[in-house]
Amino acid sequence: MTAVFADERLLFAAATPDADAIPVIFAFPNDYTVGITSLGYQVVWATLAMRPDVQVSRLFTDLHEPLPAEPELLGFSVSWELDYVNILGLLESLDIPLRAGDRTDSHPLVFGGGPVLTANPEPFADFFDVVLLGDGEHLLDAFVTAYGEVRGEGRSRQLQHLSQVPGVYVPSLYQVTYTAPDGEIRAIAPLNGAPAVVEKQTYRGNVLSASTVVTERAAWENIYMVEVVRSCPEMCRFCLASYLTLPFRPASLEASLMPAIERGLAVTNRLGLLGASVTQHPEFDELLDYLNRPQFDDVRLSLASVRTGTVTEKLARSLVQHDSRSITIAVESGSDRLRQIINKKLETEEIAQAAVNAKAGGLSSLKLYGMVGIPGEEPEDLEATVNLLKTLKKAAPGLRLTFGCSTFVPKAHTPFQWFGINPDAEKRLKLLQKRLGALGVEFRPESYNWSVIQALISRGDRRLSRLLETVRHYGDTLGSYRRAFKELRGQLPPLEAYVFETWSGDRLLPWEHLHGPLPKVTLLKHQATALSLFSKSLV
Repeated sequence: MTAVFADERLLFAAATPDADAIPVIFAFPNDYTVGITSLGYQVVWATLAMRPDVQVSRLFTDLHEPLPAEPELLGFSVSWELDYVNILGLLESLDIPLRAGDRTDSHPLVFGGGPVLTANPEPFADFFDVVLLGDGEHLLDAFVTAYGEVRGEGRSRQLQHLSQVPGVYVPSLYQVTYTAPDGEIRAIAPLNGAPAVVEKQTYRGNVLSASTVVTERAAWENIYMVEVVRSCPEMCRFCLASYLTLPFRPASLEASLMPAIERGLAVTNRLGLLGASVTQHPEFDELLDYLNRPQFDDVRLSLASVRTGTVTEKLARSLVQHDSRSITIAVESGSDRLRQIINKKLETEEIAQAAVNAKAGGLSSLKLYGMVGIPGEEPEDLEATVNLLKTLKKAAPGLRLTFGCSTFVPKAHTPFQWFGINPDAEKRLKLLQKRLGALGVEFRPESYNWSVIQALISRGDRRLSRLLETVRHYGDTLGSYRRAFKELRGQLPPLEAYVFETWSGDRLLPWEHLHGPLPKVTLLKHQATALSLFSKSLV
């Protein structure tokens, strides 16, 4: 265990904790190799470690630093829905009650943050005393400082005080009532002076995140990660990464990217450029020129998914120069009609040109992401996807094509949050697998059953906490969830109501009191635009 932490190369200077520093455990609910590869976890840990009023210890499912005997704060960074099982396991290992309502003044305050909890914390609300909604740049320091102001007070006073900090959500201070135990939400009412609405916090600066630690034991060995952009300007109507994180913010080339890259490449030669739409950085060409200088010849470069229209020969050549052989683009569907429905501003000709450019620049592989079950999808749209891959094989013969395909999952705070999963999606995955396999295209489907579970948690309310506690003892299969629903029949809506039903626009949503960047009325307008295209002639 000591050797694992000794292998880390830190890129920040930790503070020497004060004598009365707040003892904090900061956990990632998965193995060390997974957790230490999370840029968000790295940055929050470093932010805590640089505060002299905090003594922070890291905790993973397989190892940990020396932990304080009496921690006052226990934090979790949550990046994957099913990691909730590990959260509950870690709470038990620390002798902390699973439910916030069962904790006393002798227990630490349990807080959480990260993309899963910012999107919809309600299925997990009963397990957390505090949830931090949004970007950590300002939110984390404000939370710790506010806690310090009431450090010696009782738990209820602490929570009431923390609820006044923008972006700090205290679930126990909101009473949710229902039309029936298994009915819809009737009302969400704040208690004890809590704000009626909690606003997600958005950092609007142009200096974005970069790795604070590099280690060969990370899932991506020795990777140094740099956030190039935050959010995405495309605003595809299903996309949480765009809608929840608006507005689109590129990092400053001179103030953020270049200094961060030079800092990281002093300790490693593996660089990852992160963001939902990396190549749409307004100075991306200049960034490529910077990385193509002789001093960086030995650097291995990895890019997150890039916008199709930005795949140029120059980009392909740069990737090859830096030891990459493939590039990944998200096309969602071969159907022009479906791409219009989801606001994917992309033409088939652009996709074909991206394949041509990738091959001309020396890349050997093109990976495409797509979906089935997109609202409004018809069988003809699947045929259009098959035809698209035929077109690409003709346009760039010899380029290896891989098609990764998932099922549409509704996400909170997007215009498609009201749509359910298409129950025919599993059949459509199998159809594409058969048709594309015959073309010699490698097909990589994401599990349909996992998509159903993801949709359940994505649109769930706090009644799901009982189900999550039950199902963790059965396993993470869809059958386990169905078994738990059967046991709890009458205590919460059926699985179908969460997953497959299309909800009305006037329905009270589980996250109604938690506001993202755009108001509900705007999301409904964006949904209406999509609905107006459903009947458009099929391609």
